[in-house]
Amino acid sequence: MDTPGLQDTLAVLAGALGSGLLMGIERERRKGQGPTRALAGVRSFTLAALAGATAALLGSELLMAVGAVFIALLGVVAYARDRSDDPGVTTEIALLLAYLIGVLCTRSLPVAAGLAVAVTSLLAAREALHQFARDWLRPGEVRGGLILAALALLALPLVPHRPLWGEALDPQVLLRLVLVLLLIQALAHLGRRLMDARHASALSALASGFISSTATIASLGMAVRAGRESARPQGGAAVLSCVATMAQILVVAATVQPLWLPRLWAPALAGGAVALAWGGLLLRHAPRAAPAAQPEADGAELFKLRDALWIAALLTAVQVLVQALRAWWGEAGLLAGALLAALADVHAATAAIVAQGRPQDAAGAGLADALAVALAVHAVSKCVAALASGGWRYALAAGGGVLLHTAAFVAVLRW
Repeated sequence: MDTPGLQDTLAVLAGALGSGLLMGIERERRKGQGPTRALAGVRSFTLAALAGATAALLGSELLMAVGAVFIALLGVVAYARDRSDDPGVTTEIALLLAYLIGVLCTRSLPVAAGLAVAVTSLLAAREALHQFARDWLRPGEVRGGLILAALALLALPLVPHRPLWGEALDPQVLLRLVLVLLLIQALAHLGRRLMDARHASALSALASGFISSTATIASLGMAVRAGRESARPQGGAAVLSCVATMAQILVVAATVQPLWLPRLWAPALAGGAVALAWGGLLLRHAPRAAPAAQPEADGAELFKLRDALWIAALLTAVQVLVQALRAWWGEAGLLAGALLAALADVHAATAAIVAQGRPQDAAGAGLADALAVALAVHAVSKCVAALASGGWRYALAAGGGVLLHTAAFVAVLRW
C-alpha cells in the first residue's frame, strides 16, 4: 500500500471521526442508564471507527484482523452479560460495522461516509421499521415479496437469453415479462392501500389501470349504470387509468426491446399528459370518495402469480402468432396480428410489434405504423366497453378522453 500524505491521512481520520460520531450519537440516545445500559455509546463508536482507520493507515492486515476480532469479542461478551428483558445484537453489530467503516475510509472516503449515513438512518428508523414489518405488512405481502425476490435474484440470472424462433420465445424475456407484471401488480396493490387511506378515488383508478385499464373502465361504468356514481367523475377516473397504459407501453418496450424507448417515450408522455389533463378536468368538482373497505389481513396478496403467468403466456403467444403471420404474409401479417392482439390487450400488441425489430431497421417505420394502428383499435375497444358498461353519457366522458389521448400518442409517434 502506498503511504498516504499528511493531508490524505488527516482526511481519512476526519472521515472516521465523523462516521463514528454520527453512529455513536444515535446509539447514545438509546443506550439507557444503569446496569441495563447498552454496550456502546458515542465514545465507543468514535474510538472504534478511529481504530479501524488507524489500523488501515498502518498498513498491517494482521493488525486490522486483530482489531476486528477484538470488537467482535466485545460484542459477544456484552451480549452474554446482557440482563435486559429484550436483549438484541443491533448495537454489537453496529459497533463492528463502525470499525469496518473506519477501515473503509482509507479505501474510499465517500463510500464510507455514505455507508455511515445509511447505517445511522437504519438505526434511527427502528420504531418505524418494526411497525412496518409487524403491523403494516400483511402475510400475503411478505410471501409475495419473497417470491418476487427469488425470481429476480435467483431464477432470472440462470435463465438462458436466446430466442428460440426468430425474435420470439426468448426464455429470459419471458421471465422478465413475468417479473414486470408482478412488480406492476405489487406497486398497484401498495399504491391502492395508501391511496384508499386518503380516499382518493382518482388515484385508486390510476393504480388499477396498471392491472387492466379496460377492466377499470368497465368497472367504473357499471357503477354508473347501477346509479351509484355520476357519469362525469367516473369518466374522468376512467381516463386517468389510461395514464397507466402509456406507462406500461414504455415498460413492455424496455423489457422486450429497449432500443424502442427513445422512439416511444415522447408519444407516451404526450398521451399520458392528455389523459391526465382530461381526467383532472372531469374530476375537478367531484366529491371525495367514501373510504374503501380494507381486505382481510391474511388474504391480501401482493400480486396474483397465476394472473401474471397467464398474461405473460398471452403476450408470448401473441408474439409467436405475429411472428408466424409475418413469416407467411410479410408486413400484412404483422399488421393483422397486431390488430388481433390489440382487441384484447394493447400491451400484448406492443410486445409483439417491438419484438419484431429495432426502430432504426428497414422495417422500423412499418413497425411504428403497426403500433399506431394497434393503439387506435384498442382505443375503440375501450370506448365500446365504456358504452356497454355505463351508457352513452359515461361513454362520452370516458371515450372522449381515450380517443384524445390515443390521438396525441399517434400524432407524436408519426411526427
